[in-house]
Amino acid sequence: MNVLIVYAHPEPRSLNGALKDLAVRHLSARGHEVQVSDLYAMDWKAIADGADFLTANAGERLFYERASKAAFANGTQTADITAEQQKLLWADAVILQFPLWWFSMPAILKGWVDRVFALGFAYGVGVHEGDRWGDRYGEGTLMGRRAMLSITIGGRAPHYFDRGVNGALEDLLFPIEHGVLFYPGMDVLPAFVTYQSDRMREEQWPSVAEAFQARLDGLFTDAPIPFRRQNGGHYDTQQVLKSGLGDGASGTRIHRLREGEPEQRPLTPRSGTPA
Repeated sequence: MNVLIVYAHPEPRSLNGALKDLAVRHLSARGHEVQVSDLYAMDWKAIADGADFLTANAGERLFYERASKAAFANGTQTADITAEQQKLLWADAVILQFPLWWFSMPAILKGWVDRVFALGFAYGVGVHEGDRWGDRYGEGTLMGRRAMLSITIGGRAPHYFDRGVNGALEDLLFPIEHGVLFYPGMDVLPAFVTYQSDRMREEQWPSVAEAFQARLDGLFTDAPIPFRRQNGGHYDTQQVLKSGLGDGASGTRIHRLREGEPEQRPLTPRSGTPA
């Protein structure tokens, strides 16, 4: 299988760098093809602006999303954006490797998403009519692919549970796992998390490496997070979860399937895939 690793850390000798290198070695040894987008080494441009479009008109008001749609359709995106989109289409699985900084992705990785997930490529696809709001949240251009976050966190694990001072980690990661990866159709596996990363001792590394390798071995077989599909019948015409679903859950958890709930509608045929 083809695996894309998008790596965002400025120090190659960091724990994130070690996890990225381990993933490349381990996946390659298992016969997978691996590509790495090392954003810092690539000097990735993190700012989304008019320079992303080869035919932008100077002095004209910039509507970035509209410009990205036209540039994607007309082949006038900058080469770096197009190359990353092609990697995503090539991949059967995507791993985002990054440290959790201020409860989110590093700016360079957010900038990768902002620029690469263009209108017409990662969103704004499919038929928008009736109770369908396009192919998104479980459908879309990247449907059929798997994704997983591998993140390092400086804090302790108890800080990231329901009663922890930082809030539940699954809530903090919801915008990335649900809003960035599931939105264009990828099946998202639970994140691999390394806590107290800046205090890790050398003798702790083998157990972390072993656990990570086990997760990599399950990249194509482990069960994904059971997010509800937008067009699976569980949301009404305003895309609000229907009454009687999600009972006993709260917050972002209501958007996960629960045992005993009605089955979702089967997936409909794709309405078109960007070239």
